[in-house]
Amino acid sequence: MSEIRHNWTKEEILEIYNKPIMELLYEAATVHRQFHDPNTVQVSTLLSIKTGGCPEDCGYCPQAARYHTDVEGNDLMSVQQVKAQALRAKSSGSSRVCMGAAWRNVKDGPEFDQVLEMVRTINKLDMEVCCTLGMITENQAKRLAEAGLYAYNHNLDTSEEYYKEVISTRGYEDRLQTIDNVRKTNVTVCSGGIIGMGEKVEDRAGMLVALASLNPQPESVPINALVAVEGTPMAEEKPVEIWEMVRMVATTRIVMPETQVRLSAGRTGMSREGQALCFFAGANSIFAGDKLLTTPNPDVNEDMEMFKLLGLNPQKPFIKKMKPETVEAEASQYQPLGEKPRWSRPGHKIERNENARSRK
Repeated sequence: MSEIRHNWTKEEILEIYNKPIMELLYEAATVHRQFHDPNTVQVSTLLSIKTGGCPEDCGYCPQAARYHTDVEGNDLMSVQQVKAQALRAKSSGSSRVCMGAAWRNVKDGPEFDQVLEMVRTINKLDMEVCCTLGMITENQAKRLAEAGLYAYNHNLDTSEEYYKEVISTRGYEDRLQTIDNVRKTNVTVCSGGIIGMGEKVEDRAGMLVALASLNPQPESVPINALVAVEGTPMAEEKPVEIWEMVRMVATTRIVMPETQVRLSAGRTGMSREGQALCFFAGANSIFAGDKLLTTPNPDVNEDMEMFKLLGLNPQKPFIKKMKPETVEAEASQYQPLGEKPRWSRPGHKIERNENARSRK
């Protein structure tokens, strides 16, 4: 049985990543079978409950207001709209709904209260609920937990060293602090990153060091391949090759044995054979539906056909952790504090981000 280590070094992870591919696949598949059912894959649906208009400058993101993309902004969805989408996802085989809002951080008020009601509503449908809402305080995390939140997503994106080449409007420490705030509740952590942003392999290893060093390690780690969107600073980046994705999935599986490794953005550019290799290497979660927030994703029927072909079964909800209880708003122990935390703004300039901002 592989042990759970929190002291991986970058050199050790690079050595794993660069192994001959057959040896790497064998090792990753062996670890995967020790901790997971190799024929079961979790299916999640990602829903953008508030799209566009984000004040951040993340170089990969078409939802940043400062870039000239074709993303149309939308106000926060209603609880009934979200419930309808969740029921549709459930009927298609999803066991989890992940709700994303293009916010820098959560602010107490009517909109957050509305999100809490969405969490309550979906949890009552016997589906796992995940949110990605930006940075949150400890009290906000406790309010989400009380509503019945199953997981909170807050990606590290890349290594701490390369992070400053991607984002200048928020600090790496703030991401770690948000994860720490979530850990003060019973909500599970979902945190991963993106490859193909111009980073080196050493940066990919650095990101895995940061994630694996967390104790406990994240219950879920999304591995995204950059979807280069016209108008963003990273529009000209070359697509990630399938072998890079396979190596990243396999290395993540070996370094974080108990974690669910999510095959996330970029699946539209992967063949079924490529995806099958990723599942063999330890990926055991996908996002289904025609969109991942704003970027394309394979049709859910195509995914179900692929599952049938490969003999894979969708994972039922609440297998890894018991269903959380929902506390109604009127019975809540945690009230809004009207907090105004001073999340950092590093303030340096990233040339390609500035160029994309000025481009018409």
